[in-house]
Amino acid sequence: MNSALKFAFGSLLLGSLAYGQATPSAASGAASSMVSPEPSGIKPIQIVPADATDADFEMVADPASLLPDLPPLPGAKSTLVGGTIARLDRVRDQLTVRIFGGGQMKVLFDPRTRVYRGGREASVSDLEVGGRVYLDTILDGKTIFARSIRLKTAPGLGETQGIVESYSSDRSEMTIRDAISPTPVRVRLSSSTRFLQAEKTVSAAMLTTGTLVAVKFNAEGNGHDVAREISILALPGTQYTFAGQIVHLDLRTGLMVLNSSTDHKTYEVYLSPSVAPEDNLHVGALVTVVANFESSRYVARSLTIDSRSR
Repeated sequence: MNSALKFAFGSLLLGSLAYGQATPSAASGAASSMVSPEPSGIKPIQIVPADATDADFEMVADPASLLPDLPPLPGAKSTLVGGTIARLDRVRDQLTVRIFGGGQMKVLFDPRTRVYRGGREASVSDLEVGGRVYLDTILDGKTIFARSIRLKTAPGLGETQGIVESYSSDRSEMTIRDAISPTPVRVRLSSSTRFLQAEKTVSAAMLTTGTLVAVKFNAEGNGHDVAREISILALPGTQYTFAGQIVHLDLRTGLMVLNSSTDHKTYEVYLSPSVAPEDNLHVGALVTVVANFESSRYVARSLTIDSRSR
């Protein structure tokens, strides 16, 4: 074999080897270029094993569960108010009640408000203008909030507490100023109205101006409240003794709120200038207070701190 033939044969052999080595890579590149890219936003199908549990799946949150929980209702003392719905605003969750005996009151409600009809639970969608209701209301800051709303299906019952502004035995009518009502409430008396003080029957003559009373009444269809029972809680100028634990104290205004250990009720007592508060007077302290009921409130004349609180 001459030199020219050897050269041609060697070139052919080297070219074959080079092609054989390059072909898999090139074929792979060509195959890759034929696969379409995954569309944006679409995930490939996942094969889930037969023994997979709930924990293996992606959890999807309910949008309602992302809303913040409503705060608990304040533990304020409630007042029962009866009347007729004069205006209903479902956007602001507010209703205006025309109170039995006169006056109007704006009341707020929200999902925490319970609605009842005839002893069964209802919903706020059952409220309508002109409907007769009575509301279990509390003061939430400076607003009046309905803890529950009962739709009246029978002659209504109600109760309230306030200071006697006037009493007329001739007209058998009493006007009281309720702390939660924007206007005085007129209550009619009948021959069957009971008058009580410390659970004992007393005379209606004790209903003097400035007396603190609790009234249970029937709300009649003519817009008048007829008192079933009137309890005299405090008489002007009378001295009362309280013993219990301080649950709120504001030395700036002189207000002390006391939880009585006797009847387990809460009383607001104001410290008079003559009563100098001691350094260890604080919330949680056990105290005994002698107070006069004057100017529609209890005013402390002396205060003793229990030795266990020192």
